[in-house]
Amino acid sequence: MTRSIHDPVTALKGVGKAASEQFQKLGIETIKDLIYTFPYRHEDFRLKNLSETPHEERVTIEGRVESEPSVLFLGRNRSRLQIRLLAGNHLVKAVFFNQHYLKDRLSIGMIITVTGKWDKGRQVINVSSFNEGPKVNQADFEPIYSLKGVMHQKTFRRHMRTALDVGLDQFEDTLPAVIRDAYKLPAIAEALEMIHFPNTPSDVKHARRRFVYEELLAFQLKMVALKKNRKKAEKGLEIHYDLDKLKSFISTLPFELTNAQKRVVNELCAEMKSPVRMNRLLQGDVGSGKTVVAATALYAAITGGFQGALMAPTEILAEQHANAISEWLTPFGVSVAFLSGSTKGKARKILLEQLRLGEIDLLIGTHALIQPDVSFQNLGLVITDEQHRFGVEQRRILREKGMNPDVLFMTATPIPRTLAITAFGEMDISILDEMPAGRKKVETYWLKEDSLLPVLKRMEKELAAGRQAYVICPLIEESDKLDVQNAVDVHAQLTSHFNGRYSVGLMHGRLHSDEKDRIMRDFSDGKIDCLVSTTVVEVGVNVPNATFMLIYDATRFGLAQLHQLRGRVGRGADQSYCILLADPKNEEGKERMQSMTETNDGFVLAEKDLELRGSGDFFGKKQSGLPEFQMADLVHDYKALDTARKDAERLLESDQFWTDPEYHYLVKILEQSGALSQDRID
Repeated sequence: MTRSIHDPVTALKGVGKAASEQFQKLGIETIKDLIYTFPYRHEDFRLKNLSETPHEERVTIEGRVESEPSVLFLGRNRSRLQIRLLAGNHLVKAVFFNQHYLKDRLSIGMIITVTGKWDKGRQVINVSSFNEGPKVNQADFEPIYSLKGVMHQKTFRRHMRTALDVGLDQFEDTLPAVIRDAYKLPAIAEALEMIHFPNTPSDVKHARRRFVYEELLAFQLKMVALKKNRKKAEKGLEIHYDLDKLKSFISTLPFELTNAQKRVVNELCAEMKSPVRMNRLLQGDVGSGKTVVAATALYAAITGGFQGALMAPTEILAEQHANAISEWLTPFGVSVAFLSGSTKGKARKILLEQLRLGEIDLLIGTHALIQPDVSFQNLGLVITDEQHRFGVEQRRILREKGMNPDVLFMTATPIPRTLAITAFGEMDISILDEMPAGRKKVETYWLKEDSLLPVLKRMEKELAAGRQAYVICPLIEESDKLDVQNAVDVHAQLTSHFNGRYSVGLMHGRLHSDEKDRIMRDFSDGKIDCLVSTTVVEVGVNVPNATFMLIYDATRFGLAQLHQLRGRVGRGADQSYCILLADPKNEEGKERMQSMTETNDGFVLAEKDLELRGSGDFFGKKQSGLPEFQMADLVHDYKALDTARKDAERLLESDQFWTDPEYHYLVKILEQSGALSQDRID
């Protein structure tokens, strides 16, 4: 009887009740499920010459037993078995931990094959796997699967071999021959055989290339189709702004726009003028000038007869935006208003009436903008700053205050290109990758935690010169579980240390938002000299007079977060400093501290952070919004991701994709995903 790959895995010869239950625990129900359970690595069992094997490298050798096995019991079921093994010209010690039962199976003159870590200095191999007989009885490469302890690797490999023998010729290729030929990718049956039972390292490499590209192409086809359908379905406002007024505004700014700012302004204006509704993410490093780009786009909308809205996550950040943008736009006759939770009573009632009548051109504020009684006459452009601080629902409510207004999200958290393409694939992305001229880099130093006293002396020098300082701690109060500095203790210590010479403030996340705003305003106004805080100051606070930042236990933070914190200083004309106090316990921690001292480029640090922590930890496991890939790795496969995106765009525009039977599997993937609307994408 011919088996189908869609049959239950129990249809395979040798899969009984016990194996079936184990497969269920692994989420494997059909023969196809089993075949598409890929190994996460391959063990290399090729024989190596010990003379050419580096110290502590994993190695497989074949040799003759030259001594009787000796066993030493170490207590608590621990043992150490040792033999002398002649491998080529090397007489080495082979050590087996907790395998004393092998004593009766090993005898002088036996030929055995062992794999383990090679201690070159002591001429010892610490054996991790062992086979009786010469190497010819063992494959060069063996797949290792993530089995969670429910089944032995050998048993799983045996069932995999059976499944491939049954079903390999039943797979139809999802990738057309023209794509496989272009990238020299193996056909599906060949790739499945090579990923599970490779003969050479290049077999693994070629099979992996095929499956990585296949996953990423399917994903990018969905993302590009979604974006195209959104643009087709959501008609924009066609904001016909006054170019002469816009140029006049830019010419009066007290600084020259960077080339990056000019490029992004042009992207925004072109999209505002088009009939397609803008849905764009603006990324810009700390201090790259996102606010003036936002102001320019808002003014463009206003000259086109529309109102604008800008929402920020905190009152002080919203107020800073309002002050800066008012200063730039008021001379051009733009009516700018500020709305927050603090706006109450008659003043609020008058403001809302003026907004409804169109007498206010631009409303800047906090989440107060999304209250039900806030009504615009003709909202054309909505900008959300630090968009990740708002929920999807909050952003939607603001967007629906108008009739399909253009939408711009801004973030000061540099997002690596691979994550931007995946997490924000349905959006267009603009990047400010250039800093304004004359902005000084923050000098960053990494010091051990026993260097605190000289650091405090350096801080006091800044305070004596009339400048201000931040001190960042990872915790609010003392923790029994973590030996790290906490803000309450540090505040008490610094208050005692300065002994009235300088005022020390304390801010953390447990304070009420009104209290946090008051403390931050006091710091901004110079009433507080040194602000001890947790990471609540991470985003958006602008105090140009703050030139010094001390971060306790810096290894507790990721690179992206450290960079965001550092961005709170260096915002004025004076040289600024950031001191990282840290005693890293591992190489990754040391590498992060070193990276912070070597560059001020947030995009470089974001890529490094992604490399060190992985994509899941970059945004946070639950908040990432990133797809789960079985084979693709966003860190290492970024070139394949970019290639897949370009191919997806090209394919969706071609008639051949929709009509040639070779592409019908890819079209089917789109249909099943819901990425296609009723109408064909043109």
